[in-house]
Amino acid sequence: MPVTLYWLCVLALVVGVVTGLGAVVFRGLIGLVHNAFFLGQFSFAYDASHFTSASPWGGFVILVPVAGGLVVTWLVSTFAPEAKGHGVPEVMDAIYYKRGVIRPVVAVVKSIASAFAIGSGAAVGREGPIIQIGSALGSTLGQLVQMTAGQRITLVAAGAGAGIAATFNTPIGGVLFATELMMPEISVNTFLPVAIATGTATFIGRLFFSAAPAFFVPAQLGAIPNQPGSAFTLLLYALLGAVTGAAAALLVRALHGAEDAFDHVPGRYTRHAFGMLLVGAAMYLLQRYAGHYFIEGVGYATIQATLYGQLQGGLFLLLLAACKTFATSVSLGSGSSGGVFSPSLFIGATLGASLASLIATVLPGAPVSGPAFAMVGMGAMVGGGTGAAMTAVAMIFEMTRDYDIVLPMIIAVAFSLGVRRMLSPESIYTLKLVRRGHPIPNALHANMFLVQSAGHVMETDVLVLDAQVQFRATLSPTAEPAFRHVVVTRHNEIYGVLRINTGLRRAVSHAASDITLGALAQRNFIVVQESDAVFGVISRLWKQHAVMAVVVEQGDSHDAVRVLGVIAKEHIAEAVASTVRIFPGHMEAKSGGAVAHIGKRAPPGSRNAEAKGSDDETGT
Repeated sequence: MPVTLYWLCVLALVVGVVTGLGAVVFRGLIGLVHNAFFLGQFSFAYDASHFTSASPWGGFVILVPVAGGLVVTWLVSTFAPEAKGHGVPEVMDAIYYKRGVIRPVVAVVKSIASAFAIGSGAAVGREGPIIQIGSALGSTLGQLVQMTAGQRITLVAAGAGAGIAATFNTPIGGVLFATELMMPEISVNTFLPVAIATGTATFIGRLFFSAAPAFFVPAQLGAIPNQPGSAFTLLLYALLGAVTGAAAALLVRALHGAEDAFDHVPGRYTRHAFGMLLVGAAMYLLQRYAGHYFIEGVGYATIQATLYGQLQGGLFLLLLAACKTFATSVSLGSGSSGGVFSPSLFIGATLGASLASLIATVLPGAPVSGPAFAMVGMGAMVGGGTGAAMTAVAMIFEMTRDYDIVLPMIIAVAFSLGVRRMLSPESIYTLKLVRRGHPIPNALHANMFLVQSAGHVMETDVLVLDAQVQFRATLSPTAEPAFRHVVVTRHNEIYGVLRINTGLRRAVSHAASDITLGALAQRNFIVVQESDAVFGVISRLWKQHAVMAVVVEQGDSHDAVRVLGVIAKEHIAEAVASTVRIFPGHMEAKSGGAVAHIGKRAPPGSRNAEAKGSDDETGT
């Protein structure tokens, strides 16, 4: 039984509050683990935007990610295998294949496991876990309160948007993230709960973390003069988009290639320990020869330093991008728990600054800025890798509060997404599901066929015959269509429906030759009017388990009812195909028309001839 929109919004408010508080607790856990494992201190205070000081463990810091990885493996293997990986694919899988059902234990296990993973140095992000945590909370509430699957899915999407908004202080980005990636249907009934949850979680996050943006950038960093010569600058940003698109495709392949490679290592503990040992070694070598751990954890300190131009050298920045790609792939491929959003920001920032350095070397005096290219590279990498283009543009703007960067960001994200889709049709999130046999739609289409009337969708080549007519009388000695629809009447009322196909013709030919249409007719049908919307027709067909809808002419209740046609499942499928094919990327399908056939009149009051009423609700 569906709850009202009012109560769904109230529940979304609860999801926002709990998710916002969950983000606070989650970040506190990361700080506790990080300080204990790296510095040997008991403290919750941890600012990821500052570099971690050298660990007192010296070279043994290599084992810190290994120790954290063992804890992660135990938690995931014992309590919730769904908590493994970056989380977003599992949420999308629950939305599209599990009616929005996520086990409540996932929220607890994901938060603890990801806190140990990130805090001990795994090269993963904290947004994926909080997205899965928020979604699990929304799903749990949707299971406790009686509601439809569609409403539960809305709460799952609301939890996801709330999680990412609370993590990055990006309310617009949170709403767009849920809209682009999580919501199968967008309407007032779904958008309002998501917006309420996202706004509430952002407010809770700001109470604890302040309203400051996630990253600070120099003033007017991305300003482009309004003059014709600026077109060359925009072309350079387009080049940056193409480069980050290739890097995003590489990250997608590297993530799943690492997962396949580590599957050959026997034992989940051995597998993850070996992977985290590699990450620890790379992290220690960077600290030893470059001064900082750089790639450990979420990597915000490296991003912040790049945005302020504190990291120099194109080759060194390119090395950091390569190391982060390697470390993230190995971390998640071997069994860690964490997101890919923050690593994408890291790779995009360092890659963008590296490209700016290369352009400045090749073209002295070119209008490029390392920090500006780093900021645009962040959005381009996220948009290309995840496929959430609008989310990427909005979030980078909210995370930096630099409006001048929006124009080059749009161009770079567009080119990045295009190049990534050429090299890797699936995104970071969807490839895992495709490999699992659970493909996700790569576009949201308006269900335009649902607003068509029954008169537009019906099959008009229909025979209206009396129940006493023998079946053999309907057979023609000449060639007949593959199947034919018959409306069977008895005593001038609609009695049943019949779909005559080749199999039925053969079966009856071996039976009694005098069998009548009344004996063969199916009684599970509904009667609709030609002006009824397909939306309501589909709903009634499903609720009443009917095989066919008989379409009659609308008229006065005292007039005879004339049968105009029928609607069966294949007609609905053809209506869907005729509307889907108009969208870009879909091949034009060839559809055949039907020849009209004059049907007999049937008097009002026939079986199931009620008008469309309260059954129009789909229930989801």
